[in-house]
Amino acid sequence: MHSALIKGHAAVITGAASGIGLAAAQHLASIGMRVCLADIGTDRLASARAQIIASGAAESDVIVQETDVGDVNALRNLANITFAAFGAVHVLMNNAGMQPGSSIFDTETNWDRIIGVNMFGVIRGAQIFAPRMIASGAPGLIINTGSKQGITTPPGDPAYNVSKAGVKVFTEALQHHLRNTPDCKVDARLLIPGYVHTPLTAHGRTEKPSGAWTPTQTVDFLFASIERGDFYILCPDNEVDRRTDEKRIRWAAGDIADNRPPLSRWHPDYAESFKKWLQE
Repeated sequence: MHSALIKGHAAVITGAASGIGLAAAQHLASIGMRVCLADIGTDRLASARAQIIASGAAESDVIVQETDVGDVNALRNLANITFAAFGAVHVLMNNAGMQPGSSIFDTETNWDRIIGVNMFGVIRGAQIFAPRMIASGAPGLIINTGSKQGITTPPGDPAYNVSKAGVKVFTEALQHHLRNTPDCKVDARLLIPGYVHTPLTAHGRTEKPSGAWTPTQTVDFLFASIERGDFYILCPDNEVDRRTDEKRIRWAAGDIADNRPPLSRWHPDYAESFKKWLQE
């Protein structure tokens, strides 16, 4: 197990009132870690805290802080409050995200908010927490939630894709910096979920689709991958296996290396070639 993930250590999780964030908080609390749940909505946070306490966590070990990660001052306040409450932060999970839909010409006026939450919420969160985590000299772990859409960039929601591509690139650069910082005991990981049934993906449905994983399955896979030492935590689901993900990613990279049109998977001259290659 990663040396940051031990009883008595403290974790801060954004987007923690539901979905993957709440499942991660439940997992960490179950191993005896203290957790701060950060999200928007006081009622949602209170409900999430009650669920974790009902599972056996001590009330004093679970705190909440309403935080809009798109607001850098709110992130600074989150850091100040959690370091004061816990004395140190050993795990930071930059997980908060949104997916309201977007178009190239931003007819919905969503771009600023999507990028502010999904990308800058991750970047600023790491920039604010990581120096203090490094300075403590203690083992630390930063988990940033990305997306397969930030790697294969399918058409349909360009602002979301741009934001999650930024998370991927930033997390790679962050890990490179951390491993080259003398005496640094903090690592970074990129979580790349598959199809997960969460409020973000449910679109009003209450029953989990058969193809989706639960947040708990995703979090179990996350921490098993961390234990193996994985940086890229590429999650399958009930529809897409690892091999299919790998081939999709290789094809996307091949658009550049082989000088194909961008998004050639969805190009009329290449779509059939991709389908045949995927089946080989």
